[in-house]
Amino acid sequence: MTPEREQRITGVLVKRQENLIIVLENVFDPHNISAVMRTCDAVGVQDIFVLNTRIPRHKKWGAKSSSSAAQWLTVHQYDNAEECFSQLRKRVDRVFATHLSSDAVSLYEMELTGRIALVFGNEHSGVSEEIRTFADGNFIIPQVGIIQSLNISVACAVTLYEAYRQKQAAGQYDQPGLSPGRYDELLKEWSRGQLSATQDHLK
Repeated sequence: MTPEREQRITGVLVKRQENLIIVLENVFDPHNISAVMRTCDAVGVQDIFVLNTRIPRHKKWGAKSSSSAAQWLTVHQYDNAEECFSQLRKRVDRVFATHLSSDAVSLYEMELTGRIALVFGNEHSGVSEEIRTFADGNFIIPQVGIIQSLNISVACAVTLYEAYRQKQAAGQYDQPGLSPGRYDELLKEWSRGQLSATQDHLK
């Protein structure tokens, strides 16, 4: 791995945020998952939980050109909701689901700088009633159009960039967002991946 590439990797890792996690529930289209992954990478989210209780586990994430973000993220796949949220609760203090309900708050009224997880449901029915029982509350993205919904990847992007704005204003990108152990673990993993890619290229 070249010094320039190593510098790029360490520069990205120091911006990674461990206190914001995205959860996708039964999202059917792998291209939507791929798009979410690209946004997660763009704003420094490292962990994404993919919960499939109604569909088989995904084996790949959309087209090759879009799936490259997956190699830079830690993807946790579950087919059991209780296990998924049990593990999630070890990492975050609060869980919020995207769901239009009487108690839902606006995305722009939320405090997104703490240890939180944001749950997005599938393309057809959103976050299920079962999964909403695991959440501490619901939020919505304000809209004034006729169609009161957004594509899941778009909704996730809007939400993550609001989180990015808040976290940046709070100075969270000015200091390491990963624990030292996690930083070292990912540095080794990413470096091995780059070395392997270089060797494959030379064959």
